Amino acid sequence: MAIEMRQQMKMVQQLVMTPQLQQAIKLLQLSRIELQDVIRQELEENPVLDESAEQEEIREADQFELQEKEEIPVTGEAVEFKEVAAGEETIKEMDWDSYLEGYNYSAGEQYYDDDDDRPSYENILTKKGTLSDHLIWQLNLNRFTDEERLIGVELIGNIDEDGYLRSTAADIAQICNVDEEAVVCVLARIQDFDPAGVAARDLRECLLLQVRNLGMDGSVVEAVLTSHLKDLENRKYKQIAKAVGVEVNDILLAARIIAGLDPKPGRLYGQEEVQYISPDIFVSKVGEEYVVLLNEEGMPNLRINPLYSNETKAERNQSGKVEEYLSEKMRSALWLIKSIHQRQRTIYKTSKSIVKFQREFLDKGIAYLKPLVLRDVAEDIGMHESTISRVTTNKYMQTPQGLFELKYFFNSGISTTDGDFIASESVKNKIKEILENEDPKKPYSDQKLAELLSAHQINIARRTVTKYREMLRIGSSSERKRLF
Repeated sequence: MAIEMRQQMKMVQQLVMTPQLQQAIKLLQLSRIELQDVIRQELEENPVLDESAEQEEIREADQFELQEKEEIPVTGEAVEFKEVAAGEETIKEMDWDSYLEGYNYSAGEQYYDDDDDRPSYENILTKKGTLSDHLIWQLNLNRFTDEERLIGVELIGNIDEDGYLRSTAADIAQICNVDEEAVVCVLARIQDFDPAGVAARDLRECLLLQVRNLGMDGSVVEAVLTSHLKDLENRKYKQIAKAVGVEVNDILLAARIIAGLDPKPGRLYGQEEVQYISPDIFVSKVGEEYVVLLNEEGMPNLRINPLYSNETKAERNQSGKVEEYLSEKMRSALWLIKSIHQRQRTIYKTSKSIVKFQREFLDKGIAYLKPLVLRDVAEDIGMHESTISRVTTNKYMQTPQGLFELKYFFNSGISTTDGDFIASESVKNKIKEILENEDPKKPYSDQKLAELLSAHQINIARRTVTKYREMLRIGSSSERKRLF
């Protein structure tokens, strides 16, 4: 059979994702902070895009109102004002005591009439102290030789954020070109630094350093930590008491003291900053109806720069490359503005639908959260499920019951004895309430929890109870058991 090449025309239909559609989908699933970053970047790169100056309009309105009240002529002519003479008589008449009382000597510090308006010091600090800085400060306060100080700096540099030494003495000795014994001596002195337990090489050493810092050398607590830490973890109190030669109550008291120690002493100086969530939607009840409002704070109002929008096409035709560049940036700016508006409308419609389905939850609380899937909201507002999934990603709603992610309102249903359904989140909350009120000396097993939930008309299997309990990060009955 001969092989030959031919040209053939064929018509096919296929879905093509245009760059504009890809941008709209991308903006839809961005969080509020990510969207602000995208807008700022576009404002820097696109000269056609501009931010409307609302503040200037407000200032102009305030200035006009002030002119009307004081009857200042609003003309282009210069207004003559009489010059005020500041002679010796004016200086003598000034009340300098009152002036000095209200004067702020700190340069750059703002004066606040009320302490509630003053920002917290955490918001104005330029740098948060680290564990390494704290240890270096203590190293400089103590008397060390130059060689010991060099070893100390190397040791501190190998301490992680939790306060543990992540390098061996042999490695430090090789780096500093010193004897290993010298490194051990410096390490012992650093382990006396604040916070107690720092520079430990494992958990046992960390806890022992804290116990010795409390002056409990030779106590039952030290004996338990030295030889029976694994048995303590498994709650073998009688076995530990027999090995140490004391009463079980003494072991229970030692276990309580050990439970109060800090396994990560360096976390007090951690660099993780608290990230506060800013809601995208506010839901408030006005009368008998719930009102949905989009959070527009911090979102710039975009517009086309008047310098380019008012320019005629004939003026731009002076250069073909300039015309092509401006046309491309104009299309990009218009599509970005359109995509942002479409994003806000979609979020609003989705939020309205969620409020309609979960009205009972907003009125009474989590126990009345209804089962809800993406298809329900998609059919309600006439959109695809994938669009609803993107809208509810990294979006938060402030409700009368608290702040929740939009994904929180979508739950599978658990059947009840009366033939109705209850949301899985409500079941988790019920499990949490039962475990909070249990006897710590006789905690409930998962089978007992399933029976208690059945008494509340919730049909759920034991393995499902186990899954929900693990999702809540609650230990098993043996782990929750407390003898003291």
